[in-house]
Amino acid sequence: MAISLKTTSGKILASVALVGTAAAVAGMGTYGAFTSSTSASQAVTAGTVTIALGAPGPANTLNVPIAGLLPGDKVEKLVTLANTGNSDLNNVTLTTSAGATGSLLTTDATNGLQLTIENCSVAWTGTAAPYNCTGTKTTVLASAPVITANKALTNLTSVTSAKTDNLKVTTAFPTTANNDFQGATSTIAFSFTGTQRTETTK
Repeated sequence: MAISLKTTSGKILASVALVGTAAAVAGMGTYGAFTSSTSASQAVTAGTVTIALGAPGPANTLNVPIAGLLPGDKVEKLVTLANTGNSDLNNVTLTTSAGATGSLLTTDATNGLQLTIENCSVAWTGTAAPYNCTGTKTTVLASAPVITANKALTNLTSVTSAKTDNLKVTTAFPTTANNDFQGATSTIAFSFTGTQRTETTK
């Protein structure tokens, strides 16, 4: 009986050892599979939307004061508008304001100052007003009251990146202005805003 128990015990131990060896072999098979990998990188840079007026001087006379204006007078100012960013634009709008300096010149939409903007395909000629366009002249803003908000401008080449427009800004004082306008004064601020082109899939 003693010999039989030892023999049985030996078989059990041998079986356990065999199972353990099989598990070890199975584990080696799980972690020994072939693999392959690859990778790539992509650089992404945002575009720039930037417009700029010419520096004060011949390329920008908007900041030169106007004095002694009488009904029927017109004042012409020259300014360049450039797209200095690397993106095209959907449009450019103009907002003008007089703020606390508002007077009949800017608040009377009929008899007050009227604004017109024209574009020339080449630089305007002349050392003083009236200035002439020897290239192609187009209307950017038809005559309208001098105070405007988010007014879309037309016929601008500066909606294209790296392009520049040669603008003539004309301020007219209607002949219908009466004595109430005498001595009136205002400071008009011009703000041009460029909006990015329509989004696209690249």
